[in-house]
Amino acid sequence: MIHCHKKFENLEEELSQLQDVLKNSLQKEVLTIKELDKESQKFKTVASKFPELLNAHYVIFSTFMSKEFHDSESFIFVNVSGANVTTLCGRDLDLYEMIKECEKLKAAQEKE
Repeated sequence: MIHCHKKFENLEEELSQLQDVLKNSLQKEVLTIKELDKESQKFKTVASKFPELLNAHYVIFSTFMSKEFHDSESFIFVNVSGANVTTLCGRDLDLYEMIKECEKLKAAQEKE
């Protein structure tokens, strides 16, 4: 993996099976990662329609996607080790009220 600015200091350890292109994009803050709130009513409702989400732990999506293009946005769902579970688009769902900050990922400390 190419290293430059790092957003997370433990991304490699926590998400060892995540594709390198996704790791790099997360570290460069082109993509965002959030943890799924599986206790939320919203998640339970969405998972009843897309049961594969029960195997997912995180969702990865664009940091810079405008709301006007939400329907064509891709949401990449990965398991606790970073392996792909499924990909859905904005036409299928929105993430509001079913995501939270990642508890296990540690923000990297800025070095001077």
